[in-house]
Amino acid sequence: MKRPIIGVAAAAGLLLFAGPAAAEGELNIFNWGNYTNPKLIEKFEQTHHVKVTLSDYDSNDSMLAKIKAGGHGYDIVVPSDYMVKIMIGEGLLLETRPNQMSNFKNLSKQWAGVYFDEGRNYSVPWQWGTTGVTVNTKTYGGDINTWAMVFDPPEELKGKINVVPEMNDVMNAALFYKGFPYCNSNREQLKEVSDMLVAAKKDWLSMEYGNVERFGKEDIHAGVNWNGASMRARLSNPAVAYGYPKEGIGTWMDNVVVLKDAKNIENAKLFQNFIMDPENAAMISDFAKYANAIDGSEKFLPAEFAQAPEIKAPSWYKPVFVPPCPQEVNELYTKIWTNLMK
Repeated sequence: MKRPIIGVAAAAGLLLFAGPAAAEGELNIFNWGNYTNPKLIEKFEQTHHVKVTLSDYDSNDSMLAKIKAGGHGYDIVVPSDYMVKIMIGEGLLLETRPNQMSNFKNLSKQWAGVYFDEGRNYSVPWQWGTTGVTVNTKTYGGDINTWAMVFDPPEELKGKINVVPEMNDVMNAALFYKGFPYCNSNREQLKEVSDMLVAAKKDWLSMEYGNVERFGKEDIHAGVNWNGASMRARLSNPAVAYGYPKEGIGTWMDNVVVLKDAKNIENAKLFQNFIMDPENAAMISDFAKYANAIDGSEKFLPAEFAQAPEIKAPSWYKPVFVPPCPQEVNELYTKIWTNLMK
């Protein structure tokens, strides 16, 4: 769910093109901020002579609001797993049949039968990862594989914590920590969660997306974070480590889909097929440091990538997606979140 690496303004346009050659059409992509390898865009433009315009957003919710408002001009968006299911249900996506594209043979079988798009009639994997905790081990030397780093932090970390402002990520983490089920409508349990979040926030420094450079410069020392962002921070500061909370840790997958009102449908399909090529999938992962779902891409990645602690999860870890919750649950979560963000 979500992986902006730095804070960005939704829909801030960035025009990337491959040189003086005249483009044979256009493609407008709406993706998370700092999540797209410029070299990938350049290669696609050079290969297919298509001019690409890349705009960015900072959350699934802001993306959905923009799309539903209409008049956006985008062809492709990159929603997280649960949001794909929502957008299919609301009739916002075009059935492009990636399962019939030439590069579909490269898609790992593990990711073909996903709950949000069974058989892959709409979506192509972009990247997948986990939402856990990032901690500066110079500041804190104890066990980091727990949500206590955020919700009941040790003294060393108080006032030095950043929590990404993603409602579903934070709510699910809090539910995991309390031992409560997700998509929870139990008002007594949700009150416990709400009280815990409000109390914990007093120990947080910020609730912002931008965290890679801040961890690197040690402006922040712990927080709810995504594994790829954590790896990027560690590469600039070896003291940074990623924790897999033993209470439970969620899995997400971002996916490339084509909007039903897209103007450049064939170019959008070309892009879906393009990123299922192993070499191109590797370009995506090498930039943002998340795993992809394309077999053979490992040959084009640095040897140490697969063994990185942010990529090679503990043996006990099994991918657990949190599906879209019923509307009544979302409304309860939103009330808790609105109160927390005051």
